[in-house]
Amino acid sequence: MEEIPACVLSTGRGAVRGLPFHFHSLAIAPEHMLSAAADARFHGGAPRRRRPRLRSCLASPPASGGGGGDCREKARRLLVERYQDGVSKRYILDGNSKLQIHQEKNEYMVNTLEEEEEDANSSIPRAIKDFVLPAGFPGSVSDDYLEYMLWQLPTNVTGWICHTLVTSTLLKAVGVGSFTGTSAAASAAAIRWVSKDGIGAFGRLLIGGRFGTLFDDDPKKWRMYADFIGSAGSIFELITPLYPGYFLPLASLGNLAKAVGRGFRDPSFRVIQNHFAESGNLGEVAAKEEVWEVGAQLLGLSIGVFIMDTSGIKSSYPTLALTWLGVRLLHLWFRYQSLSVLKFRTVNLKRARILVRSHVAKHTVPDYVTCNEEENILTWERFLHPQISFGVPMERMLGEEESSDVVDRLLKLYRNEKYILFLNPIGTGGAAFFVTFKEAATSMSVLRSLWQAHWLDKNQLKQDDVFSWLEESVLALEHGFPDFLKQMEIAGWDQNQIILKVPKEPILYTTTSLQHFS
Repeated sequence: MEEIPACVLSTGRGAVRGLPFHFHSLAIAPEHMLSAAADARFHGGAPRRRRPRLRSCLASPPASGGGGGDCREKARRLLVERYQDGVSKRYILDGNSKLQIHQEKNEYMVNTLEEEEEDANSSIPRAIKDFVLPAGFPGSVSDDYLEYMLWQLPTNVTGWICHTLVTSTLLKAVGVGSFTGTSAAASAAAIRWVSKDGIGAFGRLLIGGRFGTLFDDDPKKWRMYADFIGSAGSIFELITPLYPGYFLPLASLGNLAKAVGRGFRDPSFRVIQNHFAESGNLGEVAAKEEVWEVGAQLLGLSIGVFIMDTSGIKSSYPTLALTWLGVRLLHLWFRYQSLSVLKFRTVNLKRARILVRSHVAKHTVPDYVTCNEEENILTWERFLHPQISFGVPMERMLGEEESSDVVDRLLKLYRNEKYILFLNPIGTGGAAFFVTFKEAATSMSVLRSLWQAHWLDKNQLKQDDVFSWLEESVLALEHGFPDFLKQMEIAGWDQNQIILKVPKEPILYTTTSLQHFS
């Protein structure tokens, strides 16, 4: 490992915003890079911590090849940070260790990924099996297919009951047999109906164009949120009889929310269908899903009509609203249960955290069934621990004070990685980790940064020793990550199915590739 220059950091207050520690100039020889401590922690030994020796440029400048003792360096470019809008930021270290940031216009780059298979079990009469299930069932689909469909049936039934109840309130609101006995002209009703449908369609256009990249890595979450958004839209429609004069805005808002929900629902379910089609029979899986869907629709409509025909519902709006609320809550519970039985083999961010946390703590990796059961469908990434922010600009990592060449130090530390990880100090909730990615970073780069962040979170050191802490974590990563990949393979995970998206911006271009910007 190449030696890090002694005057990397000037003595004084840390350059990272809010860090309650002091940086000191470090000179670290390769033989003092804590490999023994990292090995001990990974092979069950006692965690023996050895500190790198600290030397101040002011106290005793190190001898160099030419015997020079001047701590100043010539001005040089450290890296270039690129954004999708064409903006580039050049980070330049001048002769006074001042970090200069120059902004200009330019281009940007991107990344990619893929997917794969397994089998299932069931015993159903052949006539029913051939009618409602894909050919070759259970071997042609995943092992969670039937359980999911059995939960989907009552989910869709309750959904169509709600649809029937809401539709009746919409018709009453435009004068077709309303609670108050008033009526509206057919043409006015048609105009209102078409208008609210047109406004609602905008929601699907927005979701498809803006959020298309969300669904592959976490379809379970977005399918569940689609139902929450759709439920909110139904509430707007449900209250239209109370405010018939505001039919158009209320119905339009309702249809817009339901269309947004549909925009989340359809792509998410396509991913789920693709998960089921283990023998490449996606079309047949989709066709058989229609059989389940239409069967549930007919049953739900029948029950809905029966409920609407009861005297209490016909004559009382509060009874109707309460009935809708009860059935809707039941519908959401059924939806959650149906999504909970899905067992994805792909490694998304939530599942990657579970795998990494298990390996760092116990040196083992759970299989895909256990991991999916542990995964929380509704949790947002920002609320997971430890807190890790991806795609953070270097400027944010450095904070307001830019007098020390922290960037130079980080570039040397992460010269063999496709990312740079830094952190905010340990607070009540632990350290907050920042990760930014270099050019050509992949899903594996994201996974490596996750492993390092979890290792740092578990092996917390003193706040005034951040760089030696980071150095130890990089060594631990080099020793432990190969074993992590091996444990993944043993547990049945396919490393070709790691879906961890590298943020599109910013992308770092280090000194090895700065010729592109000359």
